[in-house]
Amino acid sequence: MKSMTGYGRCALSEGGMELTAEVKSVNNRFLDLSVKCPRIFLAQEESLRAVVRRYITRGHVDVFVSYTDRREREKTYAVDASVALAYQRAADRLRELMPGVTDDTSLTFYLRLPDVLHAEENGEADEALVALLHRALEGALDALTTMREKEGERLKDDLLSRMDTIETLTASIAARAPLVAEEYRKKLTERIAEYLGGKIDETRILTEAAVFADKCNIDEELTRLASHIKAFREICTLGEVGRKLDFLVQEFNRECNTICSKSNDGEVTKLALSMKNEIEKIREQIQNLE
Repeated sequence: MKSMTGYGRCALSEGGMELTAEVKSVNNRFLDLSVKCPRIFLAQEESLRAVVRRYITRGHVDVFVSYTDRREREKTYAVDASVALAYQRAADRLRELMPGVTDDTSLTFYLRLPDVLHAEENGEADEALVALLHRALEGALDALTTMREKEGERLKDDLLSRMDTIETLTASIAARAPLVAEEYRKKLTERIAEYLGGKIDETRILTEAAVFADKCNIDEELTRLASHIKAFREICTLGEVGRKLDFLVQEFNRECNTICSKSNDGEVTKLALSMKNEIEKIREQIQNLE
């Protein structure tokens, strides 16, 4: 079981190359992946996404890459012709305004002007830099996974503890449920006796009590709750559990709502509402699970 929230970082240095990869993840229903890296790695973006998908199936994930390459490599320069021409037009205008000033411009003069010349990287990252990138990313993902697993274990303990509470509440409801119809029969008998001065039609009372018992019977709901509790604990032993538990919690809610509507008893309703409170807390925690 893993949480969807975590952070991992890995910094590597090798042969004049320094590269840092960082991965941050937060909750999301699906895998939403964002990769932010220098332009030199743009051709590697899809391969980076493939690496992340091997580790993560759900969550919003941000990948950040930074690097420094101090190796001796051939450099090339690009000329921004539009900037150079703008400087030339300005010089021609000044020449018209000040014809007596000596003109000593040359190509070297223009190359020294700001923004005319730009150093540019030689194409894409080479094999050594790409290999270092993948190692750094995998290291960051390993660190992220470790954090997510630790947080997942903490969430698992909390979820199982709340499931124990739900099981206790279910047992309390099951113990209380058979008494509801009997108490209704007694109250009905007392009321009829009060109104009719002691004259009681026992057959009518038994019929009314039987109808009431049938309406408020929650045996099926209690059986399904017991089954859901068992399934919940089994799912918690698996890896990717978020979607499965999310569906199961909806089933818990459905049974609990039915018990509240059918019980017709204050004590059972109170217990069922306490169960709904635990179910809601579980639902909130499950949103953090992968």
